[in-house]
Amino acid sequence: MIGAIIVVFNPEHSMVERLLTRVYGQVEQVIIIDNSPHENSFNSIIEHYEYIHFPDNVGIAAAHNHGLATLLASGFEYGLLLDQDSLIPEDMVFRLSSLLVASKAMTQNIAAIGPSIKCSFNNRSIRAKYQKDIFDYDELVGANQIIASGMLIDLGYLDEIGYKDESLFIDGVDHEWCWRARSKGLVIARAKKVEMVHRLGDSRSKFIGVTYRVGSPIRLYYQFRNILILIRRPYVPFYWKVRCLGLMPFKFLLNSIMQNDKKERCSYMLKGIVDGVKGNKYCHDEHWNPKKVG
Repeated sequence: MIGAIIVVFNPEHSMVERLLTRVYGQVEQVIIIDNSPHENSFNSIIEHYEYIHFPDNVGIAAAHNHGLATLLASGFEYGLLLDQDSLIPEDMVFRLSSLLVASKAMTQNIAAIGPSIKCSFNNRSIRAKYQKDIFDYDELVGANQIIASGMLIDLGYLDEIGYKDESLFIDGVDHEWCWRARSKGLVIARAKKVEMVHRLGDSRSKFIGVTYRVGSPIRLYYQFRNILILIRRPYVPFYWKVRCLGLMPFKFLLNSIMQNDKKERCSYMLKGIVDGVKGNKYCHDEHWNPKKVG
């Protein structure tokens, strides 16, 4: 059995409606985990789903873990993770699960498989620029990591790998889990012929002809902090450590001079650097805005 876990945060209902319409007939159970301050109803879209509300926003990792644990306790074999800003093909779940089942017959230890990604901003397929595929066989490509949305996880491997790292909260969560799985000898794969449209980042900006992703200011805190936390871990790929550390000064500069909310962005980035150097793993508000948490 396959269950879908959809994590939403202040959702655009038209976007979620589009996703739910596609996924509803492809899985046996839909779990919607809502990190929004206020409850949202999706009864007008689908009738049967499990709704879990975390008004204080527990983060993407904790939301995933809650959904995965729920599916595992209910006897499901596979869990499909989805973000609210993804659009999946009508046969994606069948095709991904078929590849997973076929890999078991070939004794390949695939812990998770995901589709190829097409960015909704430019309608271009996303390809890794700084790393080579681990293997390329028929319809599968071995990858160092895949994004969380569209990731179909074999729940039988959770005891071996562990759940998502909730201390990371949001950024780097999917990559870290994939790297941890690979450190245990398991395989992360991407389906070459299955493509999903996904929105990467909140918007786009240009600087001297180069287009780059722009996220919310709070995301900068987690991006900077989590880079400095993850570079200490031995199973994190060396290329990722070098690339992310090398790009940090440029990212800081671009967000300091190119965006309208410069002061706010600088504040979040500096706090992320401080907490990253110290190795602090609590969420932003827990440390920097405790009144909001309380």
